Amino acid sequence: MAYQRIVAKFGTALLTNGSDNLDKEIMSRLVGQLARLHEQEREVILVSSGAMAAGRSKLGLNKRVRDIPFKQVLASVGQHRLMNLYEQLFTEYNITVAQALLARADLLDRAGYLNARNTLLALLELKVICIVNENDVVAVEEIREAVFGDNDNLSAMVANLIDADLLLILTDIGGLYTADPHRHPDAKLIPEVKVIDAEIERLAADTPSQVGTGGMMAKVAAAKLATSSGVTVIIADGREPDVISRLVKGEAIGTRFLPVANRLESRQRWMLSGLSTRGKLVVDSGAVLALKDQKRSLLAAGIKDVEGEFKRGDIVNICDAEGCRLACGITNYSSADIAVIKGAHSEKITTLLGYDYGSEVVHRNNLVVV
Repeated sequence: MAYQRIVAKFGTALLTNGSDNLDKEIMSRLVGQLARLHEQEREVILVSSGAMAAGRSKLGLNKRVRDIPFKQVLASVGQHRLMNLYEQLFTEYNITVAQALLARADLLDRAGYLNARNTLLALLELKVICIVNENDVVAVEEIREAVFGDNDNLSAMVANLIDADLLLILTDIGGLYTADPHRHPDAKLIPEVKVIDAEIERLAADTPSQVGTGGMMAKVAAAKLATSSGVTVIIADGREPDVISRLVKGEAIGTRFLPVANRLESRQRWMLSGLSTRGKLVVDSGAVLALKDQKRSLLAAGIKDVEGEFKRGDIVNICDAEGCRLACGITNYSSADIAVIKGAHSEKITTLLGYDYGSEVVHRNNLVVV
């Protein structure tokens, strides 16, 4: 496949080569590869970690500080240093760069999502390489909804935002293995994953990160989000010679995760991203069949339980009895209403509530099956 629109994510472990400082030689090689894609008229966005590492180096700190305000200090000191280095490296190829600092809250509503999308697409049209990072200075990890949590997740969201063809998650490990290769020398690389199931997630959980916030589990979670909206994802070792150019040409390096859905339109991708999800509906086996196989709407009769507090018009996850997410959609009823009408036939909604917003709790047109 000819990949035209590409998101590349560089992790801290790759950019520092496992040290406490940014490795300019490695960064220069990576930038050179992106520059070649740019010369080929391909569209590129870079999601880059490394701000806190740059800040730690500038302040002369070697200790891994886990205190959140201090992490924000490191990001504040380091972000412009990281950008200055990228500016120098891309200038050698006469490429203009831009910076975008995104917080999860920026994308929570539809307008914010579209604003970010429009800006990134306009930069691509102008042939500017945008360097994206999470806005660590204002993001607070204790506020769960406020942060992406790691740049793997952010890179999947960016790929989702701009309808990317390919997401490259480049790190210091060769891909997903049958066991942690640091502890098991006989571990084998898994070259291709068609479906990210429980076994794939278990393998990812067994491979922790040595540096940075996102281990293999975060990378596979990002791949799951991106592939669900039609993006091919590759996790590979960014230190491999000319790795980006070779991957874009289709060479088998690292672990390739195949898209499990056709390209979704923007509104569906926004719903599927989980950014604005407010609650969960648990449905019975009949509703599972109706949603997945019969392409029907979700009715109150098929709902067994409701979790979380949400309003009419909010996005909710729809899960089976085992807790597996099978869809998400925009609800026509609040959580309080659904607690009253769950399990009831549609004609009884008015009697139970005194009003009704239609027979469908989630209409098919406002629903995305995972």
